[in-house]
Amino acid sequence: MGFEEMWAALLPVGRDPAGGGYRRFTWTPPELECRAWFLDEARVRGFDVERDRNGNLVAWWYPDGADRSAEGVLTGSHLDSVPGGGAYDGPLGVVSAFAAIDLLRERGVRPSRPIGVGAFAEEEGARFGVACLGSRLLTGTIDPGRARRLTDADGRTFADVAAENGLDPDAIGPDEEILGRIGCYVELHVEQGRALTEPVGVASSIVPHGRWRFDFAGEGNHAGTTRITDRHDPMLPFAIMVIAARQAAERHGALATVGKVRVTPGGVNAIPSHVAAWLDGRGPVDDAVRRTVADISEDARVAAGAHGVTLDVAEESYTEVVGLDLDLRDRVVKALGGAPVLPTGAGHDAGILASRLPTAMLFVRNPTGVSHAPSEHAELDDCLAGVEALATVLKDLAGG
Repeated sequence: MGFEEMWAALLPVGRDPAGGGYRRFTWTPPELECRAWFLDEARVRGFDVERDRNGNLVAWWYPDGADRSAEGVLTGSHLDSVPGGGAYDGPLGVVSAFAAIDLLRERGVRPSRPIGVGAFAEEEGARFGVACLGSRLLTGTIDPGRARRLTDADGRTFADVAAENGLDPDAIGPDEEILGRIGCYVELHVEQGRALTEPVGVASSIVPHGRWRFDFAGEGNHAGTTRITDRHDPMLPFAIMVIAARQAAERHGALATVGKVRVTPGGVNAIPSHVAAWLDGRGPVDDAVRRTVADISEDARVAAGAHGVTLDVAEESYTEVVGLDLDLRDRVVKALGGAPVLPTGAGHDAGILASRLPTAMLFVRNPTGVSHAPSEHAELDDCLAGVEALATVLKDLAGG
């Protein structure tokens, strides 16, 4: 099955027919359907399929004559989405991986090293709150005990949901055996901005990025009978925090976004008792991000105190600037006969895996410049150029 047929098979899964966006949260029916699609595509090709202790999927192609004990070349991406996300973020890399291997096989290429297709779990962090959770667990960059306690919007823990889907919660965490079989990782991804003007580019680095949770605790009360002077309304310091985020980001040349908020109890005629808000902070250097978050936190604390509200700020995840492997990047660029090199402001599994093994990224042009939204797009010709480029890189790295 070619790229177009595989893409058409995945396109309807988890799509909102009204808004056009996707909701493929980890281990929900749409994401499980995507996983089933992955397993079918792997098995029809005769690949060896495994699911690791953290819910990540890997399908290995062992060409005739290849050294099965040699460190393999892994490619792929993820299948989950943000709420209302686009079609390309994640699945493009997985579909392209299968399609690139198909090209190599059609051309009679017999690499000397295994090539794997990976689909990492909970990359977006949309269900349990920590981005790239599958790759973080695999590499040991998150404590398994903390991961087990993570909860979704319904209060269900990662441990409980993992157990329902056949994993042993007590076994999650680093897997040295799997990591030891991966020589390098190359992730193809749709570009998530307008920086790329050619069909295909190569990543230079991933900028620092993190998530922080702000919990404002006030006093619930009646909206119509409670005097203004008697109120301890957590919405007021929260509102100041949102404005502070924009101002701090502008001061420090960073990016700060409050895209998720949960109000308790959520009644129109009730003063909230609690507001939980999530801040996404990013910037060109670590210092810019840290100073931005510090300023936002201070402004929020002052506002909370002025309104008789308590505030707790917790860092949920943070990734410092990731300089992807220079030797691997240069080899990828050379294999492609030259390609634009650009940084990315988005986080990826490649950035997490970079702590343990050489990683590289290919980008496919996005004409809309929009991502994490329904209008995220890549032209078919550019997608096919991405498949061709990935096939070229895999052949070079795997010794074809």
